[in-house]
Parts: sequence; C-alpha cells; structure tokens
Amino acid sequence: MGKQTVLVADDDRTTRSIITSILESKGYIVTTADRGEKCLFLALENTYDAVLIDINMPGLSGIDLCRRLREIDRYKMIPIIVVTTMHEEFVLTEAFSVGASDFISKPVNPTVLAARLKSHIDKKHYYDELEQARQYLNRYISSRTQRMVEAYSVTGLLPTPEFHEVSIMFTDIRGFTSLSHNTEPEELFFRVSKELGKQVDLVYEFNGYIDKFGGDGLMAIFDGEDAVKNSCQCAWQVINTKISDPFLKNQEQLPIGIGIHHGSVIIGNIGSEEHLDYSALGETVNLAARLCANAESRQIEVSQAVAEKLKNNPEFKFSKPEQFEIKGFDKPVPVQKLLSVSIDNKSYN
Repeated sequence: MGKQTVLVADDDRTTRSIITSILESKGYIVTTADRGEKCLFLALENTYDAVLIDINMPGLSGIDLCRRLREIDRYKMIPIIVVTTMHEEFVLTEAFSVGASDFISKPVNPTVLAARLKSHIDKKHYYDELEQARQYLNRYISSRTQRMVEAYSVTGLLPTPEFHEVSIMFTDIRGFTSLSHNTEPEELFFRVSKELGKQVDLVYEFNGYIDKFGGDGLMAIFDGEDAVKNSCQCAWQVINTKISDPFLKNQEQLPIGIGIHHGSVIIGNIGSEEHLDYSALGETVNLAARLCANAESRQIEVSQAVAEKLKNNPEFKFSKPEQFEIKGFDKPVPVQKLLSVSIDNKSYN
C-alpha cells in the first residue's frame, strides 16, 4: 500500500507538532495547516488518505471544512477525524451530520489516535477493494442484474418473477465449427472477442442490455416504447459494422446470423441458493433463438410480431412472410427478413 498521507488542520502549533510526531513515528507522511482555508487548498492540490480537523479554528471552521471536503469526490469516503476539547463535545452531533468519521479529545492520547486512524484507513482500504471487485464483476453481468443485486443487498429479498413486454435479439456466427478448424485458436478467440465486444457496444447504444453470452453469440433484451425499433436498428448495425483492428490477420466480417422476436417474457431468478441466474424465459425467447438458428449469414430474421410493429414505419423494409417449420412449434411460423434500415436519416440496404 505504501505510506499513507495525513493532512492535519489545527490552529494550535503545539497540537500540530504533537500529532505530527505521533503519526510520523507510526510511518505516516504528515502535512499540516494552521487554518481551515489552507487545509482546503492543500486538499484540492493533493490527495490524502485521511484528514484530522480541529473543531474550533479561525476563519473556516472545522465543521464547515468537513462539509466542504465531503463535497469533493475523492474525499467522500476517506476518514475525517475531528479533534475536540471536552467543552466542544456538544458540537459532535453537528460534526457527524456533515460527514465526520470519528473524534478524538484533546489532549491527544497517542495510543487512541494511532489505533483509531489505522482502523479507519483499513476500513477505507477494504471498501476500495470491494468497490474495485464490484466494478470488475459488473463487467460480467447485465445492467438489469446489477440493479437487482443492489436491491437484494439492501432488502435481503429476491424480487418475484415479473412479466415484461420486450424484444429479444439472438446473434450467432454461422459455420463456427468450420471456422474454428481453419483458424488458429488465438486468432479465433481474438476475432470472436472483438466481434462480441462490438455487439455489446451496439446493444447499449440502442438502449438494450446483454442477458447472456452463448459461446460465439449473445442474447440481448430491449424494453420500453421503442424496443422493436431499437432491436432492429441494433441488429442491422451488428451485421453491417465492420471490425477494423491492425492485429487481426483476417479482416473479413464474420458470418453473423440474427433472430428477433417481440413478446411477453417472465424475468426472474433461476437456479439454486448456491448459484442464480437473473434471466428471461418464455416462448418469446425460444422463438427468437430459433429464428437466429434459421437465419443465414448476414441475415436478420424477424417474427411477424416484429414486422407488424414496424409496418407503418418507412425506416424499415421487410420481405414478404414465409412459413417455416420451427422446432418446438406445432404450426409453421411466419418469418420475415429485415431488408433495409434507415438510421439517423441514412439508408442502409
């Protein structure tokens, strides 16, 4: 971790000297200020691991200084310890209300000061580690799952499954087995990773979110009033946005097939107490997956429900419906291909 830095603000030179001596003997790097204004200036110019503030200082008081520090992003969670005399302890309630972490009384007891400061810095260090782990974890789970987990951590209750009207988009690489036989594993992994990264960015650009990855493809969910429009525009960009990377030996676009269906799904937690998945289930998901499996390279197959939603929108053109036998469905399913899309007044065919 290296040496921690502490900023000490106190208008009394003797107190500053005593606190500095105590902390430096414990390995801290100490900076001092004799006024609240100077302390605030130093805090803005530098970054400190903790701040000790005298309650009663001329000019900017310890209470006001604590409040101002907490308004600075990098000082929102650091330890801020106020230093008081016995007759000033009536202001502690106010000090804690503006964000003080703890207090110590004058005359300063070296053991108390060192123990409390170390405890608070350790807590901040553990908080930083947990926050970093949370940020890394969030890269692996959908935004909807993040919100669910955050709510669960507060309430201790898993949300009950809910029905939602959504558009489901599946993507998949056609002929992936053949591609894997003719491509070096490192190159294949890099190409697929870049392709899926592009798809993820486009899904979020069009207000969707990733439900899950499935090997060489993904499942995305779009909800809200423009779910169908957003899913089709996203799919079109997935097909037509080329990856350009100097480290790719083969710059050809991968043969992507896409399926989209709009309908009702149930979203909730699936699994056991040991391992849960927060996902969507239902016929809508199944049909979107089947349409994706049915689509050829660089084709987007949509259900009649999707085409019907956009039939009066001149930005989208679809083929005439064809009847297909879809596994898991008793009757032939009408399927249409997305032929062209207009995005930001630009037409793509």
